[in-house]
Amino acid sequence: MKHQSTRAVFEYWTRKRGTRTAPARADIDPAEIRHALGDTFILAADFAGELRLRLAGTRVCALFDRELKCETFSGLWSAESRPSIDELLAGVTDEAAGVVAGATARTEDGATAELEMLLLPLAGAGHARVRAMGVLAPRVPPWWLGAKPAAELTLGTLRHTGIDGDIGLAPRLIAGALGSRVRHGFVVYSGGRETPPGERTG
Repeated sequence: MKHQSTRAVFEYWTRKRGTRTAPARADIDPAEIRHALGDTFILAADFAGELRLRLAGTRVCALFDRELKCETFSGLWSAESRPSIDELLAGVTDEAAGVVAGATARTEDGATAELEMLLLPLAGAGHARVRAMGVLAPRVPPWWLGAKPAAELTLGTLRHTGIDGDIGLAPRLIAGALGSRVRHGFVVYSGGRETPPGERTG
């Protein structure tokens, strides 16, 4: 984790989690991460099951030059990256797997900025719809920030956070090829070589 907001939020989330898989939304006090709040966001599920931005920090909104509250998180991403983001969000919310990722913000005229993204699960109680918190921050503030908005984000490499807070390299998520299906973050391909009868084991 390279950005100070990413490190601060991850350390805070880990401390609030304790021995649990994830802390609850009620455990999170924004005042305790006030220096990182501008780069922070919270995602909640709507009644259709889509994850939308419940809250978005001022610097996250400045990147897109608009208020992002209530927008779908996957809608911020390019068409190419969107299937991978949907799979990533499912892993975070359903399997309580945190992730750190690289991303590229691109404006309509092709200007870019490299970002660091953190996604961390939040435990829900009852019918609570808050599902995750995260950080989205430029590694170096781009010259165009405040002058023009990012049009879309493109997903880069991923690192998953383990139960003990360790971080392991994960392959870049890609859309499954024809004849494949995605299960629990893995691409499963149909077919394959059949085992000859004489080589089968009990």
